[in-house]
Amino acid sequence: MRYNSPMSSFHYRQGTLHCEDVPLAHIARAVGTPCYVYSYSAIRERYLRLDRALSGVPHLICYAMKACSNQAILRTLIREGAGLEIVAGGELYRALAAGADPRKIIYAGVGKRTDEIANALRSDVLLLNVESAQEMKAIEGIAAGLGKQAHVALRLNPDVDPATHPYIATGLRQAKFGMEVGEARRLVRGRQRLAHVEIVGVHVHIGSQITQLAPFIEATQRVVAFVRSLQAEGLTIRYVNLGGGLGIAYQDERPPSLEEWATALAEVAASLGRTLILEPGRALVGEAGALLTQVLYTKQNTARRFVVVDAAMNDLIRPSLYDAYHPILPLEKARGQATPVRVDVVGPVCESSDFLAVMNAGAYGFSMASNYNSRPLAAEVLVRDNTYFLIRERQALEDLIRGEHVPTFLRDEG
Repeated sequence: MRYNSPMSSFHYRQGTLHCEDVPLAHIARAVGTPCYVYSYSAIRERYLRLDRALSGVPHLICYAMKACSNQAILRTLIREGAGLEIVAGGELYRALAAGADPRKIIYAGVGKRTDEIANALRSDVLLLNVESAQEMKAIEGIAAGLGKQAHVALRLNPDVDPATHPYIATGLRQAKFGMEVGEARRLVRGRQRLAHVEIVGVHVHIGSQITQLAPFIEATQRVVAFVRSLQAEGLTIRYVNLGGGLGIAYQDERPPSLEEWATALAEVAASLGRTLILEPGRALVGEAGALLTQVLYTKQNTARRFVVVDAAMNDLIRPSLYDAYHPILPLEKARGQATPVRVDVVGPVCESSDFLAVMNAGAYGFSMASNYNSRPLAAEVLVRDNTYFLIRERQALEDLIRGEHVPTFLRDEG
């Protein structure tokens, strides 16, 4: 891994693991654990790299906020010119609260409720990605009732194998996402019946944590062919949305760089002369975050060694859900000669360390956290240079039952 490199936002200095210029042990002791820590500079730098790589084509980068949706993270990207990709009404609320320009918001998702569609239209989002004929009909009716004109993109299911975990593969024929080309074409040919919907884009997203360029290129080629066929039928497409899904290196993966990914897609799609939209999430924030946790106990039986920490599945579910790998590092390296040992926590753990960092946890970490076992949600911290900022307080115990109501008959002791 590259955590010893001075170029990384997470690196060792004199045996102490830092995020930018702040020792993580200092944050762990001041804020408590478990705690998510993000590097401002890493997030900003990765967005700007991608933006520069696309400078030769009209483009819009819409951060997939499902990856990590703290207001401070959103504002970091919005300030640099990013748009946002959302998949729920709550994400629309978060996006607008963070100051996002509605004309840079893309609303995706296979199951939008009617009230969510209405709020999106009232907010004047740039595009609604349509996933079915029934959804198109619903958007038409809602837009008519509001006296609005809805701008939509047709989400294709290109039947491309992204070679990733089956739970996060979205572009295969058997997936619930998108439409086959035949259904999309029928919607286009029936567009004269849509008085309040204008088809202005085509969208594709084939999955997440994809570490090869070939699936992206294949999906893009199919989108380009489909757009050309629509143009031949007289439909003007203004936006070509190629989604996100670029992976990061959790263990021994070798994903394309942001520049390689952007250049490859732009080269295939540039001949259309349309605005290119990308929706990266993990690729921008995954390596920029770590989950800090404290060792509570060590134990051993005849079969295994165990290290018990204060972070749990509710804080970071990816290992349980996807059998995912995350490197684990001590915040303070052991002094002298230390022999790594294998324990039930992935990777070697230095047992003399009080605190550990679960690396590459910036994406789908806190955003997938829960209150399972009535555990309060972790705190979140943003680091910039030599200063850290608490961007989410640790959830209080009383918050766990906020909004719950006990019926009167259960309040009586008798």
